[in-house]
Amino acid sequence: MPPTLYMVCGLPGAGKTTLARQLEATLRAVRFCPDEWIKALIQDRTDRAEMDRLRDPVEQLQWATAQDLLRRGVSVVLENGFWSSDERLAYRMTAQALGARVFLHFLDVSKQELTRRIRARNANLPPGSFNVGESELAVWFDAFVPPELRELEGYDDYEVHRANPA
Repeated sequence: MPPTLYMVCGLPGAGKTTLARQLEATLRAVRFCPDEWIKALIQDRTDRAEMDRLRDPVEQLQWATAQDLLRRGVSVVLENGFWSSDERLAYRMTAQALGARVFLHFLDVSKQELTRRIRARNANLPPGSFNVGESELAVWFDAFVPPELRELEGYDDYEVHRANPA
């Protein structure tokens, strides 16, 4: 069985880390969470500019390591969020060129539910998480490009996780 790249797609508060940890445990895959690495590197956890500066190099390092693991036959879970179809396509094509299968998990959560979850998370930040302002979430929600059916059908498999509001 070839290795699989599991891509977890969604906005902050959608449940990416929760799902990625479940996949890691049940599939015996290696999980990469950019926020956990950034939190380990950053000195001032309120310095949004430094967090943003670190995001690309951390994600690039994780992706390079993930590609090496896929080449070695090890499945990988990436919980980058994958906000654009171009980014998702590039990761998918690279992984498939390495002989890996690619499974996309899309966490489809409404803006109202994301806002509710972010408020709850900000009140009691779990390890590896950052405080997210509601104004930031609104901007990010508008920037996010959810995968459409045609894109989803290009993966070896996919699952859409729809949120049940609390």
